[in-house]
Amino acid sequence: MKESTDILVIDDEIVILDAIKKIASLIDLTSDTCLNVDEALNNLNQKKYNLIICDIMMPDKDGFELLHIIRQKRIQTPIVITTGFSTLENAVKALYEGAIGFIPKPFSVDELTSIIKRGLEYGKIFTAQNSFTKSKNEDLLSFVPCPPKYYRLGYDSWMNKSSEGTVLIGVTDLFLKSIGMIKEIDFMKPEETVYQGGTCLKIYDNNEFSHQVIAPISGKIIDINEKVIVNKSLLEKDPYFQGWIYRMIPENLEHEINNIIPCSSDI
Repeated sequence: MKESTDILVIDDEIVILDAIKKIASLIDLTSDTCLNVDEALNNLNQKKYNLIICDIMMPDKDGFELLHIIRQKRIQTPIVITTGFSTLENAVKALYEGAIGFIPKPFSVDELTSIIKRGLEYGKIFTAQNSFTKSKNEDLLSFVPCPPKYYRLGYDSWMNKSSEGTVLIGVTDLFLKSIGMIKEIDFMKPEETVYQGGTCLKIYDNNEFSHQVIAPISGKIIDINEKVIVNKSLLEKDPYFQGWIYRMIPENLEHEINNIIPCSSDI
């Protein structure tokens, strides 16, 4: 059996590696650090990790190439992408390519701690879901995938088209399961514009950590789900139907739909 370490951190800046390693130690997590992707791949061949945190811009191979290699090798370890070149396009691409989170630099201790805890929880949930798949025991089902006619951006958010040309967007059950109990939700306002790859919702858990939900598509908010405002538990109980977040008029759906994943491909 491979030796196990909590987190593998990959960045070409030693100051970032040291900062993440220190923050991880503050929450009693072990970590290894690497200055490039090839070094990281060598580590992955020898050890088991529960979470990978990787920068985008590095010499030789970048963070997106690591995501591609991880997918090819069928490594199940969740990956968080971090970058000093924070753009909406990078956020969308990271989630589309399989990252479970995206965090721009510079980040605070609380921001990094939040996404580390969520990333580790993803790993546990994926493991439980794989057990369900192998055993076909419904009691082991850990999260509900989004309905086949929907689209999703990574594991953050979903979008569903309506017949009258508007869209509904919401939060995936997997994202919600990874953060635990919801204490508070910060909504955007009607008439505000949501941008694909930008934050559309903030959810605070019982430990006061903030979790930012990344929007699956761009558009103008025309309606907020009042039922969820009044009863936030509805979001947890029925995230794909009664628990939708915003109804929107999409801005560029024909183009942006190419950046999100058909949920039918998850079946």
